[in-house]
Amino acid sequence: MEPTLGLRWDCATDTLGYHYRPIEHAALNMRAAYQVLASQYDPLGFVLPFTTRAKVIIQQLWAKRRDWDDPDLPPTLKAAWISWENELEHFRAVSIPRCYLTAFTTTAEQNISLHVFCDASENAYGAVAYFAVQSDSDIHVSFIMARSRVAPKRQQSMPRLELCAALVGAQLAKLVRNEMTLSISQTILWTDSLTVLEWIQSDSCRYKVFVGTRVSEIQELTDHRSWRYVNTQENPADDITRGKSLQSLAEPSRWSQGPPFLKQSQEHWPKKPELTQSEGASELKGLPCYCLIAVDTASNIPDSTQFSSWCELVEATRQACQGAATSDSASSEPMTSKEAEAALLRACQLQSFPEEVAALKAQKSIPAHSRLVSLAPEWDPLKNMIRVGGRLRRLANSDPEQIHPIVLDPRHAVTKLLIKVFDERLLHPGAERVYAEIRRQYWILRGCQAIKYHQIHCLSCQRWRAQPKVPPMADLPPERLRLLCPPFHSTGVDCFGPYLVKIGRRNEKRWGLIFKCLTTRAVHIDLLNSMDVDAFFLALRRFIARRGKPHEIRSDCGTNFRGADRELREAFSIMEPELKAQLSDYQISFKFNPPSAPNFGGIWEREVCSIKNALQVAVGTQTVTEDVLSTVLVEVEGILNSKPLGYAADMDPITPNILLMEHYCVLFSCGCITASGGIRSRRHGATEMAEHGGHGVPVLDTLH
Repeated sequence: MEPTLGLRWDCATDTLGYHYRPIEHAALNMRAAYQVLASQYDPLGFVLPFTTRAKVIIQQLWAKRRDWDDPDLPPTLKAAWISWENELEHFRAVSIPRCYLTAFTTTAEQNISLHVFCDASENAYGAVAYFAVQSDSDIHVSFIMARSRVAPKRQQSMPRLELCAALVGAQLAKLVRNEMTLSISQTILWTDSLTVLEWIQSDSCRYKVFVGTRVSEIQELTDHRSWRYVNTQENPADDITRGKSLQSLAEPSRWSQGPPFLKQSQEHWPKKPELTQSEGASELKGLPCYCLIAVDTASNIPDSTQFSSWCELVEATRQACQGAATSDSASSEPMTSKEAEAALLRACQLQSFPEEVAALKAQKSIPAHSRLVSLAPEWDPLKNMIRVGGRLRRLANSDPEQIHPIVLDPRHAVTKLLIKVFDERLLHPGAERVYAEIRRQYWILRGCQAIKYHQIHCLSCQRWRAQPKVPPMADLPPERLRLLCPPFHSTGVDCFGPYLVKIGRRNEKRWGLIFKCLTTRAVHIDLLNSMDVDAFFLALRRFIARRGKPHEIRSDCGTNFRGADRELREAFSIMEPELKAQLSDYQISFKFNPPSAPNFGGIWEREVCSIKNALQVAVGTQTVTEDVLSTVLVEVEGILNSKPLGYAADMDPITPNILLMEHYCVLFSCGCITASGGIRSRRHGATEMAEHGGHGVPVLDTLH
């Protein structure tokens, strides 16, 4: 005996046997039962009639919720399990032939057919496959493999279980055909259920989900013509559902050698009996019943869903009705647009309220479930339409059409076109305005809701009521994010003014120059004597001596100074080419913002506004000396550099002065400038200038 792939191979007889693996356990519980069952290795399923008995016992043990190590098992099931376990010692007596074919003929001389038998019971179902090898003189039948399943815990009918067994057989047949290298001439599947044969040979869509899905899968895996009937006495798959002992499996039987009729010709195979009464009628789907209500309407009214405007629909209705009238009578008068509208409304009411129209025509009450009950509808015999009732019939000098408007359905296409034309005539106002105008002639059920629905989908209404979309903020430029660089590494520069100063008895112009650190938000303010290159470079040299050399300088190109006069823009534009050339000696990168884009320099433009506000408070319209103007600008610089960079509610907010001088800068009390150019102390002078100088300055300006 040689061990082969978990089995035993007897070389002398060329058969495969099984190993007996005894499992010792102190007490029987669920864990021990599973351990004993799992230790029985059976890759081909030859001992399935024996092991299926154990699977059924385990399923019955799980009927009651219990722990894995619970030894308290039902006595009957425990006795059945012990009886099954005592048979395991006969495992070594079971053997099956290793070869499928006979050794006296070649594969080319043999005709191989595959036979799969299916069966089911209340406890289990399965299938078994055999090869029938036909040579010139004999037919040899050999066991291939078997598969079994325990029946589901939820109770199913026997035809359904037989169908599940047929599905297992179809899957087993496909597995054998795919894995075998032998040439199989035909595949025949056998079942002892006439109901299953009827299902397989019918359309799967006729049956309910459980039966339909399985029948569909069986028809995909096999040919419905390959299914045949076999009676229970000759069905070897019946051994799976009934169970067998190991001693009986060790002896020759229909399980190991197949049913006897496979060794005979097809004339001796079982015949299908006549089906007297089908058990599968309960699995058929309920037949749906479709009812069609025909409404007699005027055939000459066009389809309102094919038109996009009220006027086109009315004109088409007028032409259609006019053509029908002409064919009836050559002397008929042409139909007017008002008559065409009335014909449209009549057709609309007849399609939307057929029961109400019939009842009111016959002078009967409308049904209690009607949508028009609350309107007390009444019939207009002149125009043959339904109108809203009411208590204002005796009102003098009144228009009956306004007191009793025509009832319309909001979902009808005619009503939707009517709402559209009123909305366009009134130039797309609000829903209440359109509703009020329509109510003069028509009563639309849930009219305000229907009008709002139309205006939601009306492009013109949406265009006029659309709110502007705020564009998203762009990412901060690199100049704003140089956190590890010194102050004024990236600097923005701008000029403002001019301001008049006293020089002796004459007045001269002076301009302010602001340097703004783009990272720390610090400000440096200087005074220019003139708007030329030399004056700017002197101010730049003073700035470099006090603050350090910047790496790059950004500035407006001269066309976006909003508030500066024409002289300032012309002087700066003339200075631009020469300025770039001289800045190259200092290794400073000078970048100009695009023209007509003040948002690129918003970070220093806002500071210029703060400086001008502070000068207006401190100096006003006076003409002061140059020293006084320079002093005030430096004080304004200190005020702007004392602004907190975070929220003002913080106990010790960070300011640009702390980043520049590493300590908080205490501002001295300032005063207002007198007419003589001096400073007159005033109690609230410093407070007022500080408030106005920093008023409205945001903590985080934007630079784009």
